[in-house]
Amino acid sequence: MKMNSSMKIFSVLALIIFAGVPVFAQKSPIVVYLAGDSTMAEKKPEKRPETGWGEMLQAYFDEGKVKIENHAQNGRSTRTFISENRWQTIVDKLKKGDYVFVQFGHNDQSKEKVDRYTPPEDYRKNLIRFIEEVRAKNANPVLLTPVMRRKFDAEGKFVDQHGVYPGIVREVAKEYKTPLVDMHRTSEKVLVGYGVEESKKLFLQLQAGENPNYPNGVNDNTHFNPRGAEEMVKLAVEGIREQKIGLRKYLKK
Repeated sequence: MKMNSSMKIFSVLALIIFAGVPVFAQKSPIVVYLAGDSTMAEKKPEKRPETGWGEMLQAYFDEGKVKIENHAQNGRSTRTFISENRWQTIVDKLKKGDYVFVQFGHNDQSKEKVDRYTPPEDYRKNLIRFIEEVRAKNANPVLLTPVMRRKFDAEGKFVDQHGVYPGIVREVAKEYKTPLVDMHRTSEKVLVGYGVEESKKLFLQLQAGENPNYPNGVNDNTHFNPRGAEEMVKLAVEGIREQKIGLRKYLKK
């Protein structure tokens, strides 16, 4: 009888110990949520070779330690990302220690597209809201300025098309002490470095008949092909290192 009681106690203890092993051994990865527009978003098969730079970010991290969850969507501004409940979806999932990378501007500044346009002051308020709501969940916001569109004037001088919006991101990041990855400035350097003609090789530029998804060809100076997306994701990774963002310790060497 005594022996049986001892054995029962031992069995219960063993069960507790072994049941606890997976809990201690398996630490859930840090999740990096991407909130942004088409330049960052994952593309549908019928849009290939169009590629968002966010699709390539996971390759730079150990998936067991950092998981990229891409919520960026084509055609979204800060305003529509909120109104369509896409932002709330991210906030609801956030846990302590996660990150949210926020990159908007392309569609916010498109005055001619009233379905997505966001006035500068509203854009600023939306960025502040993003920061505050992420921090309220003990997670980490990171602001990114929009990547450049490809445009050169007749003399071959690069032309910025984003107006006041990148400056607003920089101001908010400084005011709210939020890490800033300035893709706007670094992507300009990349495009200028490639030059007027060679920079076409980074974008969705195809001749008629070259790709079945674009039978009539395409001349797109906003969206990237895989080569362009790879150039942009390198800038994001460099920014993570330069800004000494906590995630940098999980980057692959």
